[in-house]
Amino acid sequence: MVRAAVGLGNPGVRYARTRHNLGFCVVERLAVDLEGVWSKSGSAEISEVRAGPEKLLLVKPQTYMNSSGTAVCDIVRDHGIELTDLLVVVDDVHLDAGTLRFRRRGSDGGHNGIRSIIDSLESRDFARLRLGVGMSPEGVDLIDFVLADFGPDQAKAVEAQLREAVSGVTCWARSGIDTAMNQFNSV
Repeated sequence: MVRAAVGLGNPGVRYARTRHNLGFCVVERLAVDLEGVWSKSGSAEISEVRAGPEKLLLVKPQTYMNSSGTAVCDIVRDHGIELTDLLVVVDDVHLDAGTLRFRRRGSDGGHNGIRSIIDSLESRDFARLRLGVGMSPEGVDLIDFVLADFGPDQAKAVEAQLREAVSGVTCWARSGIDTAMNQFNSV
């Protein structure tokens, strides 16, 4: 069995430390922790690693956020990934900054990357790890907010969130979505 953890984000240095790239940050840290090496696979970068006895495919779509579904659909098809073995890691403005929440399936929640994946897979039946970034402050456009870097005052909170997310994805890869939800979802 192969599981795939897809971190959503936008390619390029311009977006590297933005709120919208938290998904990339999580899979990049996992690759470092699990000694993975990145390679090109179609419209994504992938790293094959082991999380315990399980093979885990880490994925960074290179199609930009709003077209993530193209890359995810290709990975699912080319690597024979069952939708029950797919986890998408994504930023979420509807959760308080620093919060994380696993979901077994669901709607796009207004997130264009998730919408693209749902449309491409023609299914909502894949797990997500939603990483809270909070709502944009009054007077700040939502797009500008998610495409902005975290401020220096947020560094500790983001670091803690990323550590927790890496642990959560590892738990999911080894034990499945139910265990991950029980251990990591905030009450």
